[in-house]
Amino acid sequence: MSPVLAGVLQLLALIAALALVHRPLGDHMARVYSSDTHLRVEKWIYKGIGADPNTQMRWPAYGRGVLALSAVSVLFLYLLQRAQGGLPGSLGFSSIDPDQAFNTAASFVSNTNWQSYYGEQAMGHVVQTAGLAVQNFVSAAVGIAVSVALVRGFARSGTGELGNFWCDLVRGTVRVLVPLAAVAAVVLAAPFVGIKLIDLLISLIPGVG
Repeated sequence: MSPVLAGVLQLLALIAALALVHRPLGDHMARVYSSDTHLRVEKWIYKGIGADPNTQMRWPAYGRGVLALSAVSVLFLYLLQRAQGGLPGSLGFSSIDPDQAFNTAASFVSNTNWQSYYGEQAMGHVVQTAGLAVQNFVSAAVGIAVSVALVRGFARSGTGELGNFWCDLVRGTVRVLVPLAAVAAVVLAAPFVGIKLIDLLISLIPGVG
């Protein structure tokens, strides 16, 4: 299969998937970002980060929230990689070089996830889980929050209120991305679990196992 054909098929598959889920997923996301209630776990998170989810933000405050979180995330992920050699669960890997660490941090925080290395041959458990995996959720939630703020900007052009960045961030992670990841994990794991169960049943049959 040529790279062009593979790219076209991938694009068509993405369009088909979006066509199938746009109504239920879109309706769910609309309810999530327009709800006036907060889940208990969300309240714990707001309390932990010191945010008031009921405060409406105009674009300067919303933008500062996005930039502040992104800056802290880049710095944290950079330092985590640079300190990898001294962290538990590093699997014996040394610390990441400064240029590679900054490139990876900026890439994952901006949700581009560009990699010029093999993660399993360079990153230990702590960097993979506390750094890269966290940004797979947080950076995506930031992107969704900015998109939602853009929609609100058009809908509320008379007020200038874009919602609350921290509220949008937490809800996007807790109510959208984590449940989707859980469903995807079950779907992807189901065939392997089924195969293991079949192997187990066969092994229990006398004369066969």
